Amino acid sequence: MAKRSVRDLSVSGRNVLIRADLNVPLSEDRRITDDRRIRMFLPTLQQVVESGGRAIVMSHLGRPSGNTQEDQAAFSLRPVADRIQELLGKSVAFAPDCVSDEARRQAESLADGGVLLLENLRFHAAETIIDRRKKNPDGKLTADQDRARTEFASALAALGTAYVNDAFGACHRNHVSMYDLPQRMEPGNRVVGLLVEKELAFLGDALEAPTRPFVAILGGAKVSDKIGVIRNLVKRVDQVLIGGAMAYTFLAAKGHKIGNSLCEQDQLETARELIQLGGDKLHLPSDSIVAAELRSGAATQTVGRDIPEGYLGLDIGPDTSQRYCRLIAEAKTIVWNGPMGVFEKPPFDRGTREMAKAIAQQTDGGATTVIGGGDSAAAIEQAGLADRVTHISTGGGASLKFLEGKKFDSVAVLDDA
Repeated sequence: MAKRSVRDLSVSGRNVLIRADLNVPLSEDRRITDDRRIRMFLPTLQQVVESGGRAIVMSHLGRPSGNTQEDQAAFSLRPVADRIQELLGKSVAFAPDCVSDEARRQAESLADGGVLLLENLRFHAAETIIDRRKKNPDGKLTADQDRARTEFASALAALGTAYVNDAFGACHRNHVSMYDLPQRMEPGNRVVGLLVEKELAFLGDALEAPTRPFVAILGGAKVSDKIGVIRNLVKRVDQVLIGGAMAYTFLAAKGHKIGNSLCEQDQLETARELIQLGGDKLHLPSDSIVAAELRSGAATQTVGRDIPEGYLGLDIGPDTSQRYCRLIAEAKTIVWNGPMGVFEKPPFDRGTREMAKAIAQQTDGGATTVIGGGDSAAAIEQAGLADRVTHISTGGGASLKFLEGKKFDSVAVLDDA
């Protein structure tokens, strides 16, 4: 999937449309609580502006409802513009819409090396209109919906002459700014940004050419979220270590008592199939940390694979942690997606922290370690070990799709290297 990079693009004196993923969390008073996605995007932005390009940055933020007043209050990208300006150390203009006359005026007046951030793409329903196909009787867009998508793509394309995709977190979605827009650029002017380039390299190399032993650590709440990942990875890895609440669906499928633990009853047969498919490669917890309720500081017990009635399995136990750490200590390539327990609430964070420490130690020893975004990224950050892993993905959903072996249409439409 080698694609032309922003490094290969001549940008001086040109309006360059950059699709970023600046979907950062905001507090109730509209303060950014985690700016990692902005910081990860900065190298691409700097590459364009320092080469004399005129950067027109696009992004989504949250899930606007369609109520203009409420959406503006909750999902405006203006705080992001302010933060980019602080980090970049130069003025960043902000357009109050992404395809209005004012946005066009600001784009046309942008100086070489200037930066303009457009307002939230999702304030226009056309951006995500492709997602509505399933709701239509025939599973296709109506003529009006298709027209709206086409008009929105054309309006965005009129703002620039080159396109950079640096929004890995949205690469699994064929939204207008990701899929339709780049196709309106001339060949040779549709490239990946430095972040997407890095994501594709690390995730791609981990799957296609890993140094062995190759260990995958999978956690999180639901088996249903990881079915495709497990099916794809068991063919490629040497070990799959299962944790998180989804482990209890697997244990229930094997006939163990799981008390009040989370269990997807409709996935039990699928879990049995995955256990058979994984064979000796697929490892399940041998013990759990349990409590009668999910709250910080709750009284806990350590039990084996059978959990008493009235108790919830909320973290992997010490025996499981030790077994998993021994397997991690032998690995040369590690991919981690999903926490081992409810890591946000001590004391149920211990198993996840132990995994994070073991992964960091392997990185120090020369292993390639890839953290698959989402909660895994939050966990490694919380453990203070983000600088001791090879790569942290910015896209939880996108990295999951990649680990499933899915191809991204939004990347396929870009120019090949």
